Amino acid sequence: MNLKSAKTQLHQFFSQYKRLPSYGEMCQLFNLASKKACFDWAAKLIKKDFLAKDEAGKLIPGDKFFSIPLLGSIKAGIPDTPYQDFVESVVLDKYLVKNLSQAYALRVSGDSMIEAGIFESDLVVIEKGRPAKNGDIVVAYIDNQFTLKYLKKQNQTVYLQAANPKYKDIYPKDELTIFGVVVSVIRQYH
Repeated sequence: MNLKSAKTQLHQFFSQYKRLPSYGEMCQLFNLASKKACFDWAAKLIKKDFLAKDEAGKLIPGDKFFSIPLLGSIKAGIPDTPYQDFVESVVLDKYLVKNLSQAYALRVSGDSMIEAGIFESDLVVIEKGRPAKNGDIVVAYIDNQFTLKYLKKQNQTVYLQAANPKYKDIYPKDELTIFGVVVSVIRQYH
């Protein structure tokens, strides 16, 4: 057994059961005869940051458990000779949001942000507590309603702007509260 196949089997187990295997289950999964061999494999995977242990010593996903390979870049303009070489790994949860304890997601409804690349049914990842700057896409509570828009500041005037010309700018009549800043957009194609 090599590290790549061990990782593949652990990913498959996690996908099916939504947890990591016990050491006994890992022996069966890796076709190993002794728990000592499983402990050794776990130690290798912990050293590679693929697995970790919680306070009770139970195996949990490590920082690199949810990573995928980043193979390089691809042209979105004029076609070019493909370049594929393993460059690094991208850890999806850290790539999508830096401060997980301050993050939440919302499913988008409507078309007011389409020119920002945010479409109906996309998920937006929001980081609350992050200071909103002029031009940030924010979750705003304006005059007793929530919306997703650009935050605009001009002199002393603060307002919300859509990324679709068929929508007018929204100026608060009573109140405007920012509930977070969009840090990522997730779209599934299938």
